[in-house]
Amino acid sequence: MRLKNSIISGVGHYVPQNVVTNDDLSKIMETNDAWITERTGIKERRHVDPEKKETTSDLGYQAALEAIKDAGVDKTEIDFIIFATLSPDLYFPGSGVLLQQKLELDTIGSLDVRNQCTGFVYALATADAFIKAGKYKNILVVGAEVHSFALDMTTRGRGVSVIFGDGAGAVVLSASEEANRGIIATNLHSEGKYAEELMMAFPGPKYGWIESLIDAAEKENTHLIYPYMNGNFVFKHAVARFSESIVEVLKDSGYTREDLDLFIPHQANLRISQFIQKQLNLPDEKVFNNIQKYGNTTAASIPIALSEAKQQGRVKVNDLVCLTAFGSGFTWGSVLLRF
Repeated sequence: MRLKNSIISGVGHYVPQNVVTNDDLSKIMETNDAWITERTGIKERRHVDPEKKETTSDLGYQAALEAIKDAGVDKTEIDFIIFATLSPDLYFPGSGVLLQQKLELDTIGSLDVRNQCTGFVYALATADAFIKAGKYKNILVVGAEVHSFALDMTTRGRGVSVIFGDGAGAVVLSASEEANRGIIATNLHSEGKYAEELMMAFPGPKYGWIESLIDAAEKENTHLIYPYMNGNFVFKHAVARFSESIVEVLKDSGYTREDLDLFIPHQANLRISQFIQKQLNLPDEKVFNNIQKYGNTTAASIPIALSEAKQQGRVKVNDLVCLTAFGSGFTWGSVLLRF
């Protein structure tokens, strides 16, 4: 029996209405638009409104509704959920079950992926394997983040806090008999020896619980309390692993970089994306970036970008698309697909 193909039948995204510009940040920390733009390419990002109490699953729900509508299926036809995030509503359970409840879907399974910036790529590759194994027909794959609740919004934390934003993206991955569309190849990698170069230590048993958190706060050990990133170290590894992963997925599929219609990198830093674009010798029309508007939304960045690319006519049916991500873990990977 021939394995079914898994095609992206629908895409959608949702971002909070609250726009936070670089100038807004300059009012609460020592920074400015030129400093942020030069280092990251970011001009603005979205933060949830604390008074509205929007959670990660709330954002994911809105993106999911858009993806389901775009796929032209009834929500009852979704038979599995994979939810990628580093900022779940609760420490446990994960946000997948909360999304299942918000969608009022019967008792379908929900799987949470905690692979940070590569979460959506890992989730999409997993969904592809489930569908090709004949297990499910329509899988809702969501990447959603609310970073703003846990950032150090002071001068002390500006190296990280200016980068990240809130948002959600989703796709419906469906089983299909179409031979010439769908996910063609994937690769997933990790290198745990660099785990603490990009991390958030609390909560977790390695550094203790509430008492240790209070002690760290009193000693201003902010690298344990807030997200920590060794920026230059991460940048160096990111550009190397991005390139390796792209070369690998093209080699495995028999395509070349010239065959690509669109490359959508994880929106980590515009300078990284531009570096990779130059390495691959890709023209601007074959690369999609929107970090300028949204910042780094980790697991949400690729599905948000894919959804916007479709809305703008930058990606069309039968286009060859490469999705690549690198992030905390370190983890990295790519998905090559015929849209």
